[in-house]
Amino acid sequence: MKVAVLGCGRWGSFHAWYAQRIGHQVMLWGREGSAHLKVLRDTRQNEYLTMPEDVELTDDLARAVEFGEVLIISISSQKLREFCGRLKELPNLGQKKFVLCMKGLEIGTGKRLTTVVGEVLGTDKQVAVWVGPGHVQDFVRGIPNCMVIASKEMQLTRDLVTAFASPLIRFYYGEDLLGTEIGAAAKNVMGLAAGMLDGLGYSSLKGALMARGTKELSRLIEKMGGDKMTVYGLSHLGDYEATLFSPFSNNRRFGEEFVKGETFGKLAEGVYTVAALMDIAREYHLELPICALVYAIVHEHKEPKDELLKLFLRDTKTEQE
Repeated sequence: MKVAVLGCGRWGSFHAWYAQRIGHQVMLWGREGSAHLKVLRDTRQNEYLTMPEDVELTDDLARAVEFGEVLIISISSQKLREFCGRLKELPNLGQKKFVLCMKGLEIGTGKRLTTVVGEVLGTDKQVAVWVGPGHVQDFVRGIPNCMVIASKEMQLTRDLVTAFASPLIRFYYGEDLLGTEIGAAAKNVMGLAAGMLDGLGYSSLKGALMARGTKELSRLIEKMGGDKMTVYGLSHLGDYEATLFSPFSNNRRFGEEFVKGETFGKLAEGVYTVAALMDIAREYHLELPICALVYAIVHEHKEPKDELLKLFLRDTKTEQE
């Protein structure tokens, strides 16, 4: 199969590497002037992997889209709407399969990424999400993991799982697209919270964060019309080890360095996602205490220990609440 990967950062380059590894023809696109693309062109390497010679590199978006039967998109979630606007100007999109290998919610609207694609490109497009645990650094060393693919149409989900499954990644079929997207996006917010606990020297609270974080998000997903149990699957709880504990997690590292007053220079999608989640919480009249804590610290610049204390001083509840 011909696979075009749109976006050549950490995950984009991995998806190109992986698709070639399991036997697909691959073209990797990066925007004109991209530093990531320049490094790959010059050296066939980045800080994570060595790109096989069989993977064609290009900054011509029209050429990449024409090439691919499957279009894997791996860019910043906040740039997706604008990017889809560029895609809309290109011909012959009708038969393409779009796979969003990215996690987040659109800030300002709180919309899921598949919703953004549908609004710009049309709801008739075949769109799936590919999420779940795992780090590029581990995958390229041959360490396997499990992930999930979800879409509105189970046949599309099955086709994509068949196309991309291998001994390195075992896939599960996602049956709840809404819950999968919300859970995958929100786990980055929990990653920020975990990093803050690490930075404050309260790492032992991560167990409580895992228990209460999943409960908090299960209520939100149910309120939005999804299956509340989805949050306990691979897209959210299953990704906690890679997000709350791993030294490779950008969101955990951002949270840790933020509360220490240090600057973390890489993308941490949870910073945007928590703002979108607070908008959704207001829309559905639902409390999200942990998300509110993270938002207050990151966006309102409240003192981390003070906000954590407020969380502990909340009214006592049963575990089921």
